[in-house]
Amino acid sequence: MSPRCRVLVVDDEAPARRLARSLLAEMDEVEVIGDAASGQAAVEAIRRLRPDIVLLDVQMPGLDGFGVVAAVGVPSMPAVIFVTAYERYALRAFDVHAVDYLLKPFDNGRFRTAMKRAIGRVRSGRSAELSGRLETLLNRLARDRSPDRIPLKVDDRHVLIDAATIDCIEVSDKVVIVQTAEQTYRVRETLNRIEQRLPSEQFVRIHRSVIVNITRVKEIQPWFQGDYVLILKNGKRVMSGRAYRDVVRRFTGRSD
Repeated sequence: MSPRCRVLVVDDEAPARRLARSLLAEMDEVEVIGDAASGQAAVEAIRRLRPDIVLLDVQMPGLDGFGVVAAVGVPSMPAVIFVTAYERYALRAFDVHAVDYLLKPFDNGRFRTAMKRAIGRVRSGRSAELSGRLETLLNRLARDRSPDRIPLKVDDRHVLIDAATIDCIEVSDKVVIVQTAEQTYRVRETLNRIEQRLPSEQFVRIHRSVIVNITRVKEIQPWFQGDYVLILKNGKRVMSGRAYRDVVRRFTGRSD
């Protein structure tokens, strides 16, 4: 009997890790040796535990799935199954270069198919072939990925939004609202997590619960006690917070 393949689960969302673990528990051919909730933790776990297969979430704050591969190095990576809600072009790239992926939300059948394929590759010793395909995939994505499109979790799906179309992002009644030129989204993520994915040269936080796209600001008016009101091109008015006065003052050219 062949030894069981050792699997590492990487996802920044606890429910996703629990789901993967529960599905893996139904497979006799594998053994879960650990999980990681961030890209940096994944790099450390891969180096320390040396798994045969890694289920690797693509979208994670800070170091994403592709960054994990780059940090570990393609030759040192185990067999990879990317878990993603990524753009269609990226899915075509996965298909072309035969690196498997699971598109969220996935079912048990698709999960088992991907795992069986990865197990077969590990047991056949096709590591060099897999490394070559992974290297090609990363090169393709490096050319094609657009940093101006960000994924946002809306209900049970991920929506890709052009950052340039976002007017502002704010927390209202504990719900994160993303307002674009055409639509408003109620997003199931924290403001901090979204901020990490935004182009820092274009988006600034002016309040603990408000981020604005500076290219969408039409006017800045002084308010009481050194605060400011920012008027966006769509007419929306947002108030700065006391801790963020200096950020707004840089826009107005004031240093006092």
